Amino acid sequence: MDKRILLPTDYSKNALNAIRYALDLYKDVRCDFYFLNAFHASGYSLDSLLVAEPGEKFYRAAKLKSKDGMERLMEVLRLLPENEKHKFHTVCTFNSLLIAVEEVLKAKDIDIIVMGTKGITDSSNAILGTNTVGIMEKITQCPVVAVPASFSFSPPKEIVFPTDYKTPFRRKELDYLFEIAKMHRSSIRVLHIEKEAELNTGQENNKALLTDMMEGIEHSFHNLTKVSVSQGIETFMESRGSDMIAFLNRKHRFFSSILSNPLIKEIGYDSKIPILVLKDNS
Repeated sequence: MDKRILLPTDYSKNALNAIRYALDLYKDVRCDFYFLNAFHASGYSLDSLLVAEPGEKFYRAAKLKSKDGMERLMEVLRLLPENEKHKFHTVCTFNSLLIAVEEVLKAKDIDIIVMGTKGITDSSNAILGTNTVGIMEKITQCPVVAVPASFSFSPPKEIVFPTDYKTPFRRKELDYLFEIAKMHRSSIRVLHIEKEAELNTGQENNKALLTDMMEGIEHSFHNLTKVSVSQGIETFMESRGSDMIAFLNRKHRFFSSILSNPLIKEIGYDSKIPILVLKDNS
C-alpha cells in the first residue's frame, strides 16, 4: 500500500522547505502527498459565533486566496525533478488548522504529517510555532515530523532517541522511527539522561526490549548524568552532528515535559534538525 503523507501549508518558505524535505525523505517510496491549506476569512473568528458563510464576500476572497496559493505551490513543485512514485492531492478548506488536519486524517487514512516548525503567522523569535506545537500535542492518530526553516535535506544518518526507560516500549509506537532508519540506513542513538546512572530492574527490562526491537538497525546506547534534560540533549546532538531527534509522545510523560515552555526555550535543537514525534497509540 502506498504511504499517505499530509503536508499542511500556509505557503510560507518554512512550509515549502518542509514539503521539499518530505519529498526527499520518501524519494524511493510510493506516496500520496496531501497538501492542506486551512483558510479563514479576515475579520471572522473560527472560535466565535462570527463565522463567515459560503457565498459571503469575505469567505469568497479567502477561498480564492487559498486556491491561488495552492496553484502557485503546484507550479513550484512542477519545477522539481519528476518522481513517478509520487502523487499529489490538494485540499483547501475553511477551518482551523487543527480541525482541518483531523478531518483529513480521518478521510484519507494519513500515515504521517510533515510540516514546518512555524509559519508566517508565528513570531519570528518563537521556538516552535503555535500551530506546530498544537499539532504535535493534540494529534494522536499518527506521527508528526517538524522541519526547521533553515534545514536543508540530507539523509538522516543519525537519529537521537531520548528515553527514560520507565515505560515498556511497543513496536507499533516505534514503527516509523524504525522505518525511517531502515529507509536511509540511519543509526539510532538511544539517549538516557537521569540523576542516577544505574537503571532499576524495570528500566533494564525495557532497555532489553528496545534492544530486541532494533535488531537489524545500527544503534547504540548512551547515558548522561548530572545534567538537565535540555542541556544534555543539546550537548549530545551538537557533539555528534545528529540529523534528527525522535520523541515518543506519551501523555504526561517525557515529551510533555520537553514541550513545556521553560524547557523548550533552553533547547537549541529546534532550529537545527527535524523533530519526529512518535505517538502513543494505546
